[in-house]
Amino acid sequence: MGTTNLEGAVALVTGAAQGMGAAHARRLAEAGARVGVNDRIASDALSALADEIGGLAVPGDVSVRDDVTAIVDRVTQWAGAPDVLVANHAYMTMAPIREADLDDWWRVLDTNLGGTFALIQACLPGMRERGRGRIVVISSEWGIVGWPEATAYCASKAGLIALVKTLGRELAPEGIIVNAVAPGVTNTPQLAVDARAAGVPVADVIESYARVIPLGRVGEVDELANAVLMLSDFRQGSMVGQVVQANGGSTRTRA
Repeated sequence: MGTTNLEGAVALVTGAAQGMGAAHARRLAEAGARVGVNDRIASDALSALADEIGGLAVPGDVSVRDDVTAIVDRVTQWAGAPDVLVANHAYMTMAPIREADLDDWWRVLDTNLGGTFALIQACLPGMRERGRGRIVVISSEWGIVGWPEATAYCASKAGLIALVKTLGRELAPEGIIVNAVAPGVTNTPQLAVDARAAGVPVADVIESYARVIPLGRVGEVDELANAVLMLSDFRQGSMVGQVVQANGGSTRTRA
């Protein structure tokens, strides 16, 4: 695949301050897109990424509709309406179901599912005006198989899959192609959080996860970024409403 397949495109990547989001933004920029990078709050990491890729930092909370409008408006004023949206943002907490806080449940749903819905609505007018669009939603393996004590997160990620399948059908006739990536365990800063919670070194956590993955290792962010790039490519249009399960074979053909 050439390095200029997104030449002239304008992209918006949410949850981009670190990990997978930063990798997605870098890969899209390398392919020729002008990339707005979002995270919930302004940070040195977000600004540094924008400087690195010649992009624009657009902090804002995607669970707040006014913030979503402002994010898309700022990118549009800077480079034009986004015709590529990578909805990578996520919020997660874990607790047994009887101990789960209802307000926190809605914060997870409002961020992961509601925020993606609002972003798509905000980006649609520009995509329709240009007659093209690529929307890549980052779901999760947990949205397919579930996970104990992650009820709200799993529900939100499963909801994203249903959203993608529905909008894939609805928007494809307009040239706006919607797909999802459902990563399995990936080498991101989240693994350090898991390690602290378990009271063990990060290497032990990675080894533990790798033992149950057929490929024998966890995923890397650049591998996920390659999948996102493929789904963002305007030369690819036949994959519609699909869920790319990048997980080393741990779920295979489910969903």
